[in-house]
Amino acid sequence: MTEEESKSMGDIFPDLNGPESPVISGVANDGSEAMITLRGIPDRPGCVTTVFTLLAEAGINIDMIVQALAEHGDNGATADVSLTVPEAQVRKAAELLRANRDSIGYQSADTNTGIAKVSLIGVGMKTHSGITARFFKALSDKGINVLMISTSEIRISAVVPLDDMKDAVRAVHTAFGLDADSVEAVVYGGTGR
Repeated sequence: MTEEESKSMGDIFPDLNGPESPVISGVANDGSEAMITLRGIPDRPGCVTTVFTLLAEAGINIDMIVQALAEHGDNGATADVSLTVPEAQVRKAAELLRANRDSIGYQSADTNTGIAKVSLIGVGMKTHSGITARFFKALSDKGINVLMISTSEIRISAVVPLDDMKDAVRAVHTAFGLDADSVEAVVYGGTGR
């Protein structure tokens, strides 16, 4: 093996790692989703399984899920579950859930088609503190209400009102210095081996 063959990707392309690596690579948005919230689901094993099984069997894709304990009353604990689905599938999903209300056991449901997802993407988020705080401060400073949150190692997503999507994207772009007068692309070529 030659010295050239033993080099790592970071040696060959030093801007892929280290202090010069980009923490945030971009902001994405999607205004084609809808949110369904089921309120008062019994908080016991199997109840939300029924929801997701019904949707899966109907071929309905789920993007984000949030569950929160709603109350602890005389009849036991209940939870609220919100989930996002493609807007093109929301009517089918809502009808399916309504038809199976008794087997799921939820108290009420509502649908919101006026939502959008705004996501901050970057491989450096896992190792840099303060990214989440800056993301939500950018939205807060513009008076944008967050309806739902989802995170992973490389992404923070917030569901916001659809009318606020463009302002949210601009605010996050500005907060992370992604605004530019011109676009610059870096393309690495190779054999793919």
